[in-house]
Amino acid sequence: MESVGSTSRLLNLYSEMRRIRAFEDAAEEASKGGVAAWGLAASDKPALVRGPLHLSTGQEAVAVGVCANLERADLLTSTHRGHGHTLAKGADVTRMMCELFGRSTGFNKGKGGSMHIADFSVGMLGANGVVAAGIPIATGAAHALKIRKLPNIVACFFGDGGANRGPFLEGLNWAQVYQLPVLFVCEDNRISATTPTAPMTAGDGVSARAAALGIASIKVDGNDVAAVDQAACGLVKEIRAGGGPRLLHAITYRFKGHVSVDPGTYRDAAEVAAAKLRDPLLISSAALRERGVTDKEIAQIDHDAAEEIAAALRDAANAPWPLVTEAYEDIMNTGAGVWK
Repeated sequence: MESVGSTSRLLNLYSEMRRIRAFEDAAEEASKGGVAAWGLAASDKPALVRGPLHLSTGQEAVAVGVCANLERADLLTSTHRGHGHTLAKGADVTRMMCELFGRSTGFNKGKGGSMHIADFSVGMLGANGVVAAGIPIATGAAHALKIRKLPNIVACFFGDGGANRGPFLEGLNWAQVYQLPVLFVCEDNRISATTPTAPMTAGDGVSARAAALGIASIKVDGNDVAAVDQAACGLVKEIRAGGGPRLLHAITYRFKGHVSVDPGTYRDAAEVAAAKLRDPLLISSAALRERGVTDKEIAQIDHDAAEEIAAALRDAANAPWPLVTEAYEDIMNTGAGVWK
C-alpha cells in the first residue's frame, strides 16, 4: 500500500472496509435465510449459514487500520468476532464464505465455522470462541518468533471484555518480561455480549493496565481508519525495531447485537442511532471527498465490493458438503494423544 496519510492509501483502506461490511451484511442475511439481494433466489430452505454469527459490523476500521501495517508473514490472533480481521489479513473471501456455509472448500473444510476460521497461509492463526484466549496464543507465537530470530511480529485482537479476564494480565506480563514482538489491539466496542463494559471495569481501563506493566500504548478513535492506520504504523515500527510489546486501544462501536439473530433491543435506540452517525465508512468516504475523490469513484468501490461478495455467496451455496466419511478426520485422538 501507499504511504500512511496518502489519498491512495485511504482509498485502499476504504475499499477493504467496504468489502468487510459487504461480507458481514451478506453473512447476516444468509444466517437468517434471506440472500435474494445478493443474487441467490429466496426459498423455504433452511438458512445457508446454520447458527448465529458474531458480526464485526461497525468495527471495520480497527481491523483494516491495523492489518494495513502487517506483512504477509506476520501473525495474527483473533476473537469470536473475527471475520473482519481475517479478511483484512488477506484471507480469501470465497473460502471464508464456504466455511460459514459448512462446505468442504472452506478454510477448515466446513468443520470449524465462523468462530474457528484460520488461514496459516496469511498468518491468521485462528479465531477463538473463548474470550481472551487469543492473548496467550499470540504471546506464545511471539516468543517463538523471538527464539527463532525471525523478523516478524504478532498482532493480537481482543475485546474490552477480554481485558477483565486472566489471560490479559498473564499474556501482557509475559510479553513485557521477555520483550516480545507483539501488538496487543483492544477492540473496545464498549459492550461485553449484552452488558456495558464500563460498570464492570475497575480503574482507568485497558491503557492504564498496560501502563502498569510498562507497556506503552496509544488510545485512538477506532472508527477513523486513517487514525488507526497512523497509530498502528508507529507502534508496529517500534515493535519491529526491538522495542518490545505495544498496545493499541481503539474505541469503536458494534452496530449489531451480540450475534446475527440478536436484535440488540437491550441497547438504547438513541445511542445506536448516534453511533451510526460515526460509521467508519461515512467518516472515510467524507475524508476522501474532501481530498477530491468523486462520488462516482466511491460508488464504484461500493459496487465492486458487492459484486465480489455476491460471487462468493453463489460459489459457497454451490460448493460441496464435507463427506460423511471425513467426519473423524482432522480431530484429536485423545486415547493415543496424536493428531490424525
